[in-house]
Amino acid sequence: MQSTNSSTPANSSDTGPSGFPAVGSRVAVTQQMPARAQTMSTTVIGVVVKYEQRKTGSWYAHSAGDRLWLDRVVLRKADGEISTLNLDEFTRVEVME
Repeated sequence: MQSTNSSTPANSSDTGPSGFPAVGSRVAVTQQMPARAQTMSTTVIGVVVKYEQRKTGSWYAHSAGDRLWLDRVVLRKADGEISTLNLDEFTRVEVME
């Protein structure tokens, strides 16, 4: 994973091929938005359903194929809700025991 700060799992078998926690791992994903006066943050806790890198529809990214590639994780929360989170340099991922 290139742009995400993630804690290292206690066991290397807990990670997938990209170094991101493996499917089925319970994680807490904290996303932060820096602001002038304070930093706003939110945490989503769930089980990893899928981790992928997908391109955006951004035409101004000027990357390969004129698209920006983002790290995304799909989580299943305790109530069954499915959440898709875009990961960036302000995101922290922690594996929960």
